[in-house]
Amino acid sequence: MGNAFFYHLTRAPLEVTLPLLLGKARAAGWRVVVRGTDEARLDWLDQKLWQGPEDGFLPHGLASRAHAALQPILLTTSRDYPNDPACLMLIDGAAPDPAEAARLERLCVLFDGHDSAAVESARDHWKTLTAAGCAAQYWSEAGGHWEKKAEA
Repeated sequence: MGNAFFYHLTRAPLEVTLPLLLGKARAAGWRVVVRGTDEARLDWLDQKLWQGPEDGFLPHGLASRAHAALQPILLTTSRDYPNDPACLMLIDGAAPDPAEAARLERLCVLFDGHDSAAVESARDHWKTLTAAGCAAQYWSEAGGHWEKKAEA
């Protein structure tokens, strides 16, 4: 069973935290899927990733465009992953599936700590994944830096 990491965003927004995590995943040699719930939000995120620093460029693309299978980082709303990822990053309340976690190196859930519905949704995802036997870690940036606060 794979590992699930929960990232409780309270200081830096998604567009700041996600590139950092994507960079770490790519440094590990992983292909990544970022799954969201809204195509327009993924288009926005695609633009943000293109605007990143040249020395930190993250090769990526939208699943709705050509060559999705070749993308090291694929942005999608679908559970179809043509790029054969080792890591799945869920944003904006996209729900995990324990079967996904079982076949991946890592499943990450990023959620907005200022949104009570997002926090409650993340708690539900934690319960679902840990009940299925997935190892999970909860990380918080509330103290000004990332700290592991819980593990199951």
